[in-house]
Amino acid sequence: MSREILLLVDALAREKNVNRDTVFAALEMAIASATKKRFTQDVDVRVAIDRDTGGYEAFRRWHVVPDDTPEYNTAQMTSLEEALEKRPDAKMDEYIEEPIENIPFGRIGAQAAKQVILQRIRDAEREQILNDFLSRGDELVTGTVKRMERGSAIVESGRLEAMLPREHMVPKENLRIGDRVRAWVMKIDRSARGPQLILSRIAPEFIMKLFELEVPEIEEGLLEIKSAARDPGVRAKIAVHTNDRRIDPIGTCVGMRGSRVQAVTQELAGERVDIVLWSADPAQFVIGALAPAEVSSIVVDEEKHSMDVVVDEENLAIAIGRSGQNVRLASELTGWTLNLMTQEESEKKQQAEGQGIKDLFMAKIDVDEEVADILIQEGFSTLEEIAYVPINEMLEIDAFDEDTVNELRSRARNALLVQAIASEEKVEGVDQNLLKLDGMDTALAAKLAEGGVKTREDLADLAVDELSELTGIEEERAKSLIMAARAHWFADEPAAVQKEAS
Repeated sequence: MSREILLLVDALAREKNVNRDTVFAALEMAIASATKKRFTQDVDVRVAIDRDTGGYEAFRRWHVVPDDTPEYNTAQMTSLEEALEKRPDAKMDEYIEEPIENIPFGRIGAQAAKQVILQRIRDAEREQILNDFLSRGDELVTGTVKRMERGSAIVESGRLEAMLPREHMVPKENLRIGDRVRAWVMKIDRSARGPQLILSRIAPEFIMKLFELEVPEIEEGLLEIKSAARDPGVRAKIAVHTNDRRIDPIGTCVGMRGSRVQAVTQELAGERVDIVLWSADPAQFVIGALAPAEVSSIVVDEEKHSMDVVVDEENLAIAIGRSGQNVRLASELTGWTLNLMTQEESEKKQQAEGQGIKDLFMAKIDVDEEVADILIQEGFSTLEEIAYVPINEMLEIDAFDEDTVNELRSRARNALLVQAIASEEKVEGVDQNLLKLDGMDTALAAKLAEGGVKTREDLADLAVDELSELTGIEEERAKSLIMAARAHWFADEPAAVQKEAS
C-alpha cells in the first residue's frame, strides 16, 4: 500500500505538472475525508503521510475550548478538564488528538485523491487568471454574457469569468446570452466557488471610468472627476475640476457636438448626465450641483455637515426634481445634507433657532431679553463662545462695558461647569472602554447611559438608526461610533486564526 501511494504521487505530479508536496497534501485531505465517513458524527480527522516511505497515520482531533463556548460541538471540541485527562500538557485553544485505525487505500481512495488534485489545479489556474487581471490594474471588464444564473449574468472576458448581479444591472436593461457588456469591478470574492470578480453597472465609479475612456484629458491628468452620483438608467451628476485655466472642464467632457457625453449616455441605456463644475467652496459647489435651479441663499452648518438652501417658490420644484431626484443626487455628489426651503420657511426656522438661543442665554446666564438679543445680534450662539471668546472681541460691543463683559464670561463659565458636573455624574458606572472611543464625549456618553448603553459591547450591538434616535446625532457620526465600538472584534480575529492554524 505504501508503494502504491508513492507511485500515485509521482504519476499525478508528472501528469498535472505540480510538486509532490501538493499531491501529498491533497492525498491527506482525501484520506481524511474518507476516514470521517466511518463515524456517525462530524468528527475532525488529520492524516499524515510519510514523504519517504508512503506510510500514513490517521488521528482524530479535538479543539480545546472553554465550557461556555457558543454552539459547543462535542464531536470536534473538548473542555480543558477533559483534555488534561488525555494529555497532561494540554492547553486552552490547542488541539489534542489520538490515533485511529487507518482505512484501506485502494482504487476508490486513489480516485478520490485524483479528484482532489484536479480541483486544486483548477483552483490554482483560476487564481492565476485572476492575478493576471489584477496585475494589469484594470477596473473595467468588457466581455460577453455567457449564461444567466438566477437573474445574474456570468460575463466571460477571455479566460476570465465575472458575475454581474441582477441588482447591479441598469434597471432598463434586459441582458441576454451573447450580449456584449461592460462593467466596473466592484469587489473580489476569493472565497466564492464560482466567478470571483463581482461587477456593477450602477455604481458611481462606473460612470467615472467611462468618462476616463472617452476624455483623454482625464488620463493625461489635465482634468479630474471629483465625484459622481447616479439614479441608474435615468439621471446622473458628475463633478469635474482642472487646474489648467486653458481647459473648460464641462466643455471638454461634453465633447464636440456632445459626442463624448453621448457615448457615455448610450453605454448607460440613455442615462442623462449633468456635468457640474467642482469647487473647493462647499456652498459654491452645492449651487452648481442644484442646477438648473437658482439658489437665493445658503446657510452652512459645519457641525451637522448640512446646508439650508433657500430658493424662491418658482425654483423649488426644479431644485427638488421629480420624486426628489435632483436634490438627492446633488446631496450625494457634494457629500452634504441639503435642506431645501423657501424664503418664508427659512425666516421661520431662523426665528425659532434664535428664540431657542435666547431662552438658553436667559436661563443659563440669568440675563434679560435685551441682553440676550444683543448677544445674538453680535453673533453669539453658545455658552462656550461667551465664556472663551477673546475678551477684546466682547469689549468691542458698544452696549457692554468691561464689568458687564467680565460678569457675562464668569456666568457662562459657571454654567458650563455645572453642565460638566451633571454630565460626569450621569456617566458614573460607564465602562472606560466606551468613554475612550474615538468620537465619544462626556455629553454623548451621558445620553447613552440614560438609554442603558454603558459598555462598548452595548454600543457595538446597536444599529445606526437606533443610535441616531437615542442620541439625536447624525447618521454618519453614529456609523463611525458603532464601527469604532466593533473594531476590537476584528482586531482579535488574526490572533484567533493564528492560534487555530498552529
